[in-house]
Amino acid sequence: MTTEKLTARQRMAERLEDMAAARRRVVERLEDLSVAKLVPSTLTLLGLFCGATAIRFALEQDWRHAVVAIIAAMVFDMLDGRAARAFGADTRFGAQLDSLVDLVSFGVAPGIVVFMWSLNGMGEAGWAAVLIFCACSAIRLARFNIQSAIARDEGATQANPYFTGLPMPAAAFFAVMPMLVSFLIGDDIVRAPGFSSVIMVLAAALMVSRVPTPSIKYMHLPRRLRVAAFIVFAAFVILLINWPWATLAAGFALYALAVPVTLIRHHQDREAEEDDEETPELPTSD
Repeated sequence: MTTEKLTARQRMAERLEDMAAARRRVVERLEDLSVAKLVPSTLTLLGLFCGATAIRFALEQDWRHAVVAIIAAMVFDMLDGRAARAFGADTRFGAQLDSLVDLVSFGVAPGIVVFMWSLNGMGEAGWAAVLIFCACSAIRLARFNIQSAIARDEGATQANPYFTGLPMPAAAFFAVMPMLVSFLIGDDIVRAPGFSSVIMVLAAALMVSRVPTPSIKYMHLPRRLRVAAFIVFAAFVILLINWPWATLAAGFALYALAVPVTLIRHHQDREAEEDDEETPELPTSD
């Protein structure tokens, strides 16, 4: 009789454990379906919608809204990564989704927009420039995904605040830069197919190059300069509202000027690291 009671108690305990495990699984599934977990992917898909909408505007020859759509895709690209880290939703699925969206929004969309705006005047040669840009975008994404999974030497970190090559959003902005300039000074020079094709191919080459480029995300800002940085940012927003095209063009020009400075600084850091490795350790006396 005692053995039967123990067996019944064991069965009851096992049932209670199974019920508790099932409850935990339900809770975990509900947590996975929380709104916070969906925010990063939603922002990523909004970037995809902006890139696709830019193509639609190009087909309608609405050039200003096409450029605005690509810039909006850049904004969502900056926000989705920060949202993923803030909500603890930095997953492999999100990373793969982000790569696919980047290929459309910053690889395909800028090429089609610029082709419809200028490069179609060159015929097959203009389309070849677009294909080169798209191919380099895909190559950069493939290289980034492989190196991030193995060694993480492509992405910027606190210790190495540089990207390898021109990031895709910056390359897309570089590709449509002639359009921004045309909004300011007209189409006389910058809309020439030869000029636009050179810019397109140069942006493609910079994407797959090994040139270090600055990463704003990991730039260290001293505390004493934070107030000044906030004032500069506020002034930038005011200028952007009143003179959007000139402000965006000037902002990218400053970024372009920062690239050679970053190259020099990166070279100096590498030389300092090599000197530290070659310096022999002095023997210590007991």
